[in-house]
Amino acid sequence: MFKYAELNNIAAAGTERFCDAFEKTDDLAQAQGILVRSAKMHDMEFSDQLLAIARAGAGVNNIPLDKCAEKGIVVFNTPGANANGVKELVIAGMLLASRDIVEGVDWVRANWNNKDIAASVEKEKKQFAGTELEGKKLGIIGLGAIGVRLANSAVYLGMDVYGYDPYVSVDSAWNLSRKVTHFTDVNDIYRNCDIISIHVPLMDATRGMIGRDQIAMMKDGVIVLNMARDLLVDEAAMMDALDSGKVRRYVSDFPNPTVAGHRGCITTPHLGASTEESETNCAKMAVDELQEYLLNGTIINSVNYPNVDAGACHSAGRILVLHRNIPNMITKFTAVTGDAGINVSAMTNKSRGEYAVTVLDIDTPMPADVAERLAKAEGVFRIRILK
Repeated sequence: MFKYAELNNIAAAGTERFCDAFEKTDDLAQAQGILVRSAKMHDMEFSDQLLAIARAGAGVNNIPLDKCAEKGIVVFNTPGANANGVKELVIAGMLLASRDIVEGVDWVRANWNNKDIAASVEKEKKQFAGTELEGKKLGIIGLGAIGVRLANSAVYLGMDVYGYDPYVSVDSAWNLSRKVTHFTDVNDIYRNCDIISIHVPLMDATRGMIGRDQIAMMKDGVIVLNMARDLLVDEAAMMDALDSGKVRRYVSDFPNPTVAGHRGCITTPHLGASTEESETNCAKMAVDELQEYLLNGTIINSVNYPNVDAGACHSAGRILVLHRNIPNMITKFTAVTGDAGINVSAMTNKSRGEYAVTVLDIDTPMPADVAERLAKAEGVFRIRILK
């Protein structure tokens, strides 16, 4: 029996997918799997029982990935599960910013008790006239699940769409409308587009990627949207650009003291993936990933280990080894099994950066002493006997 714990409430439509081999526990020390959304895990101590963490969402900044990897804990996320919800919020943000809807609504609220409000509207509405999206140049930085959906929707809105992503996946490329122009230099996005939306993960290479130099390249009156991560943008520089009129509107899904209430900044309370549908999709994917790994050793959508699918095991035994990606590891494993007279009938080895996974299918059940020798090999973080 596997035990799983929830650090945040996970939609029942997801947890209902666990089979009878799983039960929920409130004791983290006993859990082999953890489901999480936004709970901070960097200061947590992980028990030796913990095998996997599944994040019901795309971002994993709340999880210490390297710490988990070196304890043999596989971390999953759910890419694309909330993409439609975020895409729709971006489109709403573009409309709010372009049409000055927020200011218009605020004016009506401030004048609700004016008995002549209907007449005043005709005089005042010109200050909220705004502009239309059709014919505007939209630049999208990051053509992942969200960026592709946004690009395709914007094409149907009549916008001229430009995308930048040096690492666009095959799936994204197939799904992207042929009417989207792909730039190979992100500076072309900054220089040419009327509206810019950023959709990249937060890493050292992307932190503050839109700063003073990038803003200086942009068109006067540009609209910038950030529904990805607040730290992708130098917000102090962005507020200065709003004050000077260089940037017309900055739309962010991340309220903080810098942006909240600043004139020209439209800030939503982290609503990107906060739809019933997105939460359900994320929960289902996270549970499926956790369950598949714990039961079968299959790794799908991991963020700290390579994806691995060794298929069904038709031999007498299967062992999964999580280890450092360094030379001669396979030789060490086969030397241990060879010394024990165990034949390896099939092997799968995958690596990702510093970390790797090896799956060994063997013709006899794995003896405990041989498993122990494998576990003690230099560079091995964890072994799992799956059969």
